[in-house]
Amino acid sequence: MTAKPSKSLESFPTPSPRRDYLIRMQIPEFTCLCPKTGQPDFATLSLDYIPDRRCVELKSLKLYIWSYRNEGAFHEAVTNRICDDLVRLLSPRFLRLAARFYVRGGTFTSVVAEHRKPGWKPKPGFELAPIEEARSVR
Repeated sequence: MTAKPSKSLESFPTPSPRRDYLIRMQIPEFTCLCPKTGQPDFATLSLDYIPDRRCVELKSLKLYIWSYRNEGAFHEAVTNRICDDLVRLLSPRFLRLAARFYVRGGTFTSVVAEHRKPGWKPKPGFELAPIEEARSVR
């Protein structure tokens, strides 16, 4: 195996900088460790963003997400950290990250972090769909 986890995110120029368009990703294999118990926490990440000048390169995003596998992190902290890192890399017009953590001790946790570029508003007719609610798996 040649790929290794990495905190290095990469980007590339957006192909349509004049247009608002939504990039939507589902990342169903996020894992980190509970900082209290050391047990693994599993989540599905939903990333929606409207690029300004840069888009995230997917392999670097995969390796970045993988880098959390052995880190202890509270759900709220890791969601906001990933959001901040993506905003710092991309300077998007809009970015929303929802982390839906699977049940632990009878509790589902969802954390949503959002960024809007100052002064940016969606163009008429462009709607930002709400994040779907977490569904329990039976």
